[in-house]
Amino acid sequence: MEESDIEEASQALIEAANDRDPMVQEQVRKSMLTLGKRKPDRVLPIFQNYLLKHPKLPVAHRVAVLQTIELILLSRIDEIGCLRVKSIVSLASDEMTRSKEVVPDWQQAASNILVAVGNKHMGDIMEEMLSKFQPGVLPHFFVVQTLARLAHSNVYGMVPFLSAILTTMLPMLGMAKQDNMKWVFSFALSRFSESIVEYLANLDKAPDPTVSKATFSGEIYAAYDILFCNWLQSRESKVRLTVTEALGAMTLLMARDKLEEQLPKLIPALLNLYKKTPDHYIISKSLCQVLDAAASTDGRLLRALADSLLLTLHQQVSLPVDYNSPGTVKNHNEILRCFSILADTFPDRLVIFVLQRLENGGERNRVGSLAVLRHLVNTSSSIMDTKKGLIVTSLRLPLLDTSNKVKKKVVQVISAIAHHGYLELEGGDMLLRFMMLHCALPDACHQGRSLSDQEEVTNEALRNICEKTLHLLATTVGRMEDVLWPALLRYLTPVQYADATVPLCSSLVLLGNRKRVTGDPGYIVDFTKQDSLPSPYSIMVRLWVNASYPFRSRGRGAPSLRLLAILAPNTSTKFSIYIYSPSLQHPKGSRVCETPPGTTLTPVCLCVGLPESTVDTLNRRTWEQSLLKLLSKTLVAVMDAGWCCRLVSEMSLYLPTYNGSLDEKSFLYKCMGVTLQRCCDSGVVKEQLRIILATACHSEAIEREGVAKGIGLCASNHLDDTLAKLDDFARSDAFRKASGILGLLKDKNDGDVEKMKSTLILSYGYIALHAPEDKVLGRIDSQILRNISKHFSTKVLGMKVETKDLTLKISLLQSVGLIAQAIGACVRRQNYLFARKQELVGGLMDIIKAEPADVLVTSVRHLAMTACASLVNLDPALTETETCGVLQTCLNSVLGLPPLEVVDRGEEDESLDLQQRQGLYAETFSALEDLLGRLLSRNLTPDGLQSIFKHLEVWMGSELDHGRERAVRTATLVLDSYLHNLAVRKTTTFHNIGALLGRLVPRCTDRCSAVSWAAGEGLRILLRIQLRYEGFPPEHRDAAVDNLPTLYEGLRNPDPAALCQTCSHLAEAFSRRLTPQQVGPLILVLTEGLRDPQPSCCLVSGVFLNTLLMHRGGRLQDLVPEIMGALHLGLQAISEDQVKTAVAHSILTLASQHLQVVIDTLISYPLPYDSSTCDMWMALGGHSALAGHIVETFTERLVAMVPYTEKRDPALRMGATKVATVQPLAVTCALREIMMNGQIEAAVTEQFPRLFVALLVRMGSSVGVQLPKDICTGATRPEKRPSGKVLGAFDVCGMALEAMQILLVRAQLDEVLKTLDLQEGWAKMKEPQQFIDGIALLANAMATHAGPRLPAIIQHLYPTLTSIYECQRTTATAFLSELLNHRVATEMMMTDSLMKSMIARLADPCGAVRMLAIRGLGNIATGSPEKVIKYAMELLAALSSGMEESDDPSKRIALEAMSGLSKVLLHLNKNAVRMLLVYILMKIKPFLESEYDTVRCAAVLLLGNLSKFGSGEPVFRDQIHNVLMSLLLHLSDPSPDVVKACKLTLQECVPLLGSKLIATMFQNHLYEDRNLHYGEFINDLMKYIIQDFPGMLNFYHTTILQFFKSTWTQVRASAAMFTGFLLGNLPREFYPHMNIGNIINGLIQLLGDPDPTVRAKAAEAMGHFRHFHPASGSGSLKELDVSA
Repeated sequence: MEESDIEEASQALIEAANDRDPMVQEQVRKSMLTLGKRKPDRVLPIFQNYLLKHPKLPVAHRVAVLQTIELILLSRIDEIGCLRVKSIVSLASDEMTRSKEVVPDWQQAASNILVAVGNKHMGDIMEEMLSKFQPGVLPHFFVVQTLARLAHSNVYGMVPFLSAILTTMLPMLGMAKQDNMKWVFSFALSRFSESIVEYLANLDKAPDPTVSKATFSGEIYAAYDILFCNWLQSRESKVRLTVTEALGAMTLLMARDKLEEQLPKLIPALLNLYKKTPDHYIISKSLCQVLDAAASTDGRLLRALADSLLLTLHQQVSLPVDYNSPGTVKNHNEILRCFSILADTFPDRLVIFVLQRLENGGERNRVGSLAVLRHLVNTSSSIMDTKKGLIVTSLRLPLLDTSNKVKKKVVQVISAIAHHGYLELEGGDMLLRFMMLHCALPDACHQGRSLSDQEEVTNEALRNICEKTLHLLATTVGRMEDVLWPALLRYLTPVQYADATVPLCSSLVLLGNRKRVTGDPGYIVDFTKQDSLPSPYSIMVRLWVNASYPFRSRGRGAPSLRLLAILAPNTSTKFSIYIYSPSLQHPKGSRVCETPPGTTLTPVCLCVGLPESTVDTLNRRTWEQSLLKLLSKTLVAVMDAGWCCRLVSEMSLYLPTYNGSLDEKSFLYKCMGVTLQRCCDSGVVKEQLRIILATACHSEAIEREGVAKGIGLCASNHLDDTLAKLDDFARSDAFRKASGILGLLKDKNDGDVEKMKSTLILSYGYIALHAPEDKVLGRIDSQILRNISKHFSTKVLGMKVETKDLTLKISLLQSVGLIAQAIGACVRRQNYLFARKQELVGGLMDIIKAEPADVLVTSVRHLAMTACASLVNLDPALTETETCGVLQTCLNSVLGLPPLEVVDRGEEDESLDLQQRQGLYAETFSALEDLLGRLLSRNLTPDGLQSIFKHLEVWMGSELDHGRERAVRTATLVLDSYLHNLAVRKTTTFHNIGALLGRLVPRCTDRCSAVSWAAGEGLRILLRIQLRYEGFPPEHRDAAVDNLPTLYEGLRNPDPAALCQTCSHLAEAFSRRLTPQQVGPLILVLTEGLRDPQPSCCLVSGVFLNTLLMHRGGRLQDLVPEIMGALHLGLQAISEDQVKTAVAHSILTLASQHLQVVIDTLISYPLPYDSSTCDMWMALGGHSALAGHIVETFTERLVAMVPYTEKRDPALRMGATKVATVQPLAVTCALREIMMNGQIEAAVTEQFPRLFVALLVRMGSSVGVQLPKDICTGATRPEKRPSGKVLGAFDVCGMALEAMQILLVRAQLDEVLKTLDLQEGWAKMKEPQQFIDGIALLANAMATHAGPRLPAIIQHLYPTLTSIYECQRTTATAFLSELLNHRVATEMMMTDSLMKSMIARLADPCGAVRMLAIRGLGNIATGSPEKVIKYAMELLAALSSGMEESDDPSKRIALEAMSGLSKVLLHLNKNAVRMLLVYILMKIKPFLESEYDTVRCAAVLLLGNLSKFGSGEPVFRDQIHNVLMSLLLHLSDPSPDVVKACKLTLQECVPLLGSKLIATMFQNHLYEDRNLHYGEFINDLMKYIIQDFPGMLNFYHTTILQFFKSTWTQVRASAAMFTGFLLGNLPREFYPHMNIGNIINGLIQLLGDPDPTVRAKAAEAMGHFRHFHPASGSGSLKELDVSA
């Protein structure tokens, strides 16, 4: 490459460096940098000269060039000669100082060059800089800045010059009047000072070790004096900050006497700056340097300034720290460093100051003081050790602060001082109590407000910090072990620490385990000597209750149980032995609360499964029972009566502490009951029962239940004492009331009294449940029921008045149920007649009747039914009247309830939440089902079953979905219960099965899926019961019955035919199972089902009825006229399609006798047909013979009728509108509807070829055809077709397409339909522009799946090729041409005739027909390849002529011709093609650059297919060279198909060129399905091209230049890239033979391309230039001529 060429390229890049697109700018700079790195000595002068020749270049442009020079220097500074370095330094210096005004970007770029050179050539730089840094003359801003940056980047090279620089600079300081000059001088002095300090700190590495601080102290002080006295007071904040930074660095170099002299003035000045400047970091950094320097002098100076220093520093350390702002964090750290320096100077004064501020300051001051205190404890421990007591005492006041910020800092201080033994001193327990109190902090509510303060500390964050700190102290601080154990135990029992249970127990477990394992004597706590600790009984009670709700307080259950095990030795020796017995290991794998038999339950056992459970998955009842069982076994293991008494006494004392958590209090009552079981002292038992009853809050339901259960548990061992105590309580003052009505009304404590009565009534129930079986029956009537009755009702003026209190009523129901359960358990072993059963049942029914029918907000219903179910099993049995009353009352009360989604409101207008409502509904229905099962078991006979169904029948026909669902589901459950409890001793008749079946059959198709499922299950159970009555054993399996669920699935099929068939099968199955006596009732009930409100239920009733009549009636033929009339009327009234279809199916029997009348009537109906007419047409398809006659008639009419008429609209300037004729349209619609019947398949199969061709031609005649004006297009109904897609509203083409779809279904060509659906063929056939493609898809599918049917179809289709209608010829040609694409044409011996028809169509006046004929000829190569050689000349001639078609504006015929040639050539030999090879090649080349993607793709592929004929042909090889560059460039074509074609063609053609390397490379890289890394590929390819085809390089690069003006952006970009790689890989000796000037000019033109991608690639190409040589005679630049 000549010098002028590289200069031209470099200048072009330089000029493009200021491109408007950032991507181009970046690439241009990369290329400039690449050229510069390769030949810096050649490129840098060009850059220099360009800058010198263009002094008025825009600043951004100059900056880009200067930045590139800087990057070249940074990477190649060692390769650049000294002379060039000096010239660059001179240029950069001139650029930097040319403008007197400060232009930051430009001058900074020049300064960067000087700094880059200064790392290696400091002498040259300083020579240039000092020439512009003359005494007495104020230097340029960037000269000073450059000197400062040089000092920072090259300390050892710069410090030797600093003495002279400082000497020269000092006079200049007085000349600096502008703020920017003051700033830069201050900046320089700061960097100079820092470099000197670094130099002195590393003298062992310095070139001149004799340098000392004294060398610079004089000049530094002189400069300091100017900065401090004059510049520090500047109004510009940036100047003040820079001066401040410089002063701090300079003090480290000042002489001691000068420093001592300046400190009293400097420090106050710095402190005063905090008020003037918002950015405090620089001030704090400088102040820290000053204090560091002052620390080496006499401390008197700092002590004299202590007050102001401490005050200001404390204000700074108290400022909020924004951790998102690094400046505030750095400032905070610098301030803390200042405090560390001062602590070494006057520690006592500092500590006193901090503690005073801690006591007297507000939130911010305390936060700052605590931060300083923590820092000093951690960094100055030796100084702070003597002040431990004072510090601990001073923390008292911060502990009372309400700010969470202060509390957080306090906790951090506690953590710090704990490591140094502070908590072991007096007052340490105060700090520990503070931390424990905040471990129990509740979550704060932040809803609706945002935390504006970034330092805001939430309760959650503070609690988390406290918990982590406690864990840290317990695990890592060894000296804290004896401090925490057992002191932490005192926080277990107070209520205020309840939410700290988890961290507290966890820490105690860690400490206790450690002491137990190591055998530490302190493990056993002497509670008698620890007055501040709670008793072991209190701890045990607290932990036990904590475990009852294990997931509260962030999961306290497991830690409480573990701590209980750890503390066992401190509670009882026997308890300890029980807990730690080696035989009590919990078995692995057992889940929570599921202890295997024989395994002793321990606290550790219960903890095993808790981590796997959640609040939702834990079984509360089982968990509670496990805890009570553990307590019971613990008491048995201890076997100490006194211990039990003390424990229960402690429990009673603890009751008030749980008033805020009643569920826990309820559990404690149960624990007391278990403990009282083991108490032997009767006095203690009575006293504790008295306390329980007297102190309980009877108004709370959960507490009442806990009291009742606890009393019941106590009664298991103390029955008499418990009953006596309840009597005593009933006679106590709490129950005394004023007598009379007025007294009753005035007594304000009536509500409390009723709640007390509720507790007593419930207690009697649990006493009956837990009392010993040998004692309880004798007490039921005499004591328990008598007392319950007494408490439930009140006598006023001698009259018995029952209470309306809901609580009392619920307690009564619960108690009655518990008593019934107790009696039921006892009577299993002894006979007992419960005389008061009827009385109680009647009372329960009265209570249920009193409940509102439209609301469910209480548990009264389910409790009453549960109690009644328990009573039903007891003797004596209920009478029939009583049973009916129970059934009617309970069913009406429950089944009529509103759905769960409807909001119910109680008397106080309080709604239940969804979860409560769901639970209440589930309990109520479960209680009803249990009651019905109990009643049925008492009368397990068909009559007993019928008696229950009698009450359910009303609800089974309800109009309400939820009512039917509940009734049918209940009926199914009753039947299932009947089946499982049935015991048949002899064969008998299930006489009422017909009536039962008749009620369930209609519900099998209920609109509610739950109803239909339950009804089907009920039918199956009924047939199983029938089998049992027929004598079959329970385990017998009947195939018909077992297959019923499969049949039920058919009932959910939306297809009417399938539904009717399923119903028919079901009816047949039932009819075979029933006797004549059972069929009669069934038919009567099914007749009622026809009037069901739901059409689906009417349908199934009708089908069942018809099937039964068909099989069992025998004499219904006389009723046909009447039935037909009724069905016809019903068809008009019914709106559901499924019911219509079922009724229409019945019409066929009568309509088949009057076929011609029916056809003439239906065909005359107005279009479009309504739904009733459509159903009638479909019904006619049910008779095969008649349907065949109808199809034949309609086919003849379609062929003979005129498809459309053309009407010219005056509003349209061109063409005419096609309007369909009515008769063929009506026939098409009729065919569509009649073929909807599946039974027409035989007739369709027989007439298929003629019918298929008729509909195919009808489709072609319907595309783009409009409906007549007298036909409405929106009246059709959507049809449920057998297959395919619904094509939309009524239109001419749509009707023909749907008829064709249905024809294919009836001809059993489902695969054809599926193929067209997947390929969207139907949609294409409906669009005029895509109709031909759609017909081709249809032909393709037919050839694939219906080959044997094609010969007949083709014979019927040939006449259409000469039709007078162009659309019909096009349709026929499209179908036949596609058939040639398939092997079936050869197999059926149709190829010859089809080919002749295609050649004949080449002369058709319609271009579309000619195009399809060309396509068909090309398809012969695919469908009949063996025919290609036979017709080679005809095919080549016809297809070649297609490439010359003049009447082909969109090149569709040419495209088909090239595609056809590609296929045909695959089957021809070289001799057959030789004559036309050159001709075809010449015709291909223009199409390679076609504007149509498909044409380009076809041309490229054809070229590749011709390659097999080019071996040994020089002409072909030359043609490949001609198009090689085009193919390579089109590898980046915007069309993926073209790219793929280029890859294939290159792989085929390139081997003919004779380069094995290139051929191998193409085979390895040009994969069809992989992306090509184009740049890397072309780069490697160019190496092989240069190696193997050096003679073609000039032609190649000339060819590439032509593509610089391609219409495709990607191709232009690739051409530029190609050129770059060509020149980048070209050896030096080839450059003289290349027209480099044209290349560079072309790339320069591309740098101006409108597309940024092209510009970027052009710039990148220039970056690949690498060879340079002197200019030669042949290297003159020429103008680029791309048009050559």
